[in-house]
Amino acid sequence: MSLDPAIAARLKRNDDGLVCAVVQQRGTGEVLMVAWMDDEALHRTLSTRKATYWSRSRRQYWVKGETSGHTQHVHEVRLDCDGDTLLLTVDQVDGACHTGDRTCFDADVLLAAQA
Repeated sequence: MSLDPAIAARLKRNDDGLVCAVVQQRGTGEVLMVAWMDDEALHRTLSTRKATYWSRSRRQYWVKGETSGHTQHVHEVRLDCDGDTLLLTVDQVDGACHTGDRTCFDADVLLAAQA
């Protein structure tokens, strides 16, 4: 099996054949992480509801939580209006970040909201 051709035709990939995937917690909308998908990673995610990404550094597929236990059960996948970004709504088990933090956006606040 492969990605539905109608979905594949709507994707706008970067030069490496990848689409950005923004991952947010179901119910709260909290942004957990950003990762990359190619057609195969998206197909696997849609087929299994297990978040599957393409690791640019390791040059291989990885299922979120496969080794750490910090899994993502995918509830919804949306494609933005330009076709160049995916939005995954997930139930995250434990930390989403490889550092163990809840999100990849916990560490560095560059500009905080004003009261």
